[in-house]
This record gives sequence, C-alpha cells and structure tokens, in this order.
Amino acid sequence: MAFPLPAALPLQAKPLVSDALALLCEYLPSPTPLFEAIDRSIPMPIKQLVAEAPLNRIFAEAIAEGEFDDFEDRRIRLEVNGGHPGITFGFWAGRLRVLDGPGEATIRGSLSAFKTLSARQQDPDQLFFQRRLMIEGDTELGLALKNLLDSLEWDFNIRQLLFF
Repeated sequence: MAFPLPAALPLQAKPLVSDALALLCEYLPSPTPLFEAIDRSIPMPIKQLVAEAPLNRIFAEAIAEGEFDDFEDRRIRLEVNGGHPGITFGFWAGRLRVLDGPGEATIRGSLSAFKTLSARQQDPDQLFFQRRLMIEGDTELGLALKNLLDSLEWDFNIRQLLFF
C-alpha cells in the first residue's frame, strides 16, 4: 500500500522533486507495519508515562475549569488510518489517562489530517466533511470531543512535550 505525499511541500515549484517523491511513494512499502511493531513492543506503563503528563499540561487550564468533566469515565480512541498506531484515552479523577484497548468512539484519519487539526490550519468540520477524519462508534461522544477541542485556546510546543 502506498502512502500519501506530504501536503506541505510546494510540489509545483520543483517538478523533479515532486516526480521523485511520487515515485518513492508509489513503490515504497507502507510504514504502517513498522509502526504497528513499534507500538506493540512498547509496554502500556511506558506509553502512559510518556503521554499522560504532556496531555495534562497542554490541557491543564481546561481541566481546571471543568471543560473535560463531561468525558468522565469515557474512552476515546484516536487512530491513524490502517488501525495503528493509535491511542485510547479517557478522563478519570481530573486527569487525562492513556488506556489500553478500544474506545467508545474512534476518530480515525491520516497523520496529515491530525496535524492539520492540531495546528488549526483548517476548520475541523471541513476535515470531517471531506472525510479526512472520521468518527466511528459513539459519534455523539466523538463530536463532543471535537467541539471541545475546537472551542479551547490551546497551543503546544516541544517544551511541553519534553516535560519542561
């Protein structure tokens, strides 16, 4: 399975580069099996240690204001197309938690769609209408999360991800 070209490259300006990338994308194998193997080899406590603290720092103000209270005891999964890698998280006792297993709702899309969503480069509704992001399972729960993230003023940088 081929993988998509990065959307951020100005391909029209450099036809040789765009042709080379298109050729590579056509014939290189999908990186999904590699990501799946890496994901399976990392124990859940390590995933929790790496992901929970930055998530809770990024959304600390919204958590303190009770914005996530409607998600108490609920499970939501974010998945990159192909099923893996993905992350299931929930909200318990005032903290976002990384969990093992499926979610009540799954939001699935390409890596570029999630990047566009997190960078707020495009309206989230457009990403769903264009089917770049899809919600499965409890769609009401998935839409509530999408609306919450869209309403929050949040921005993250590498320092927040590195525990500074």
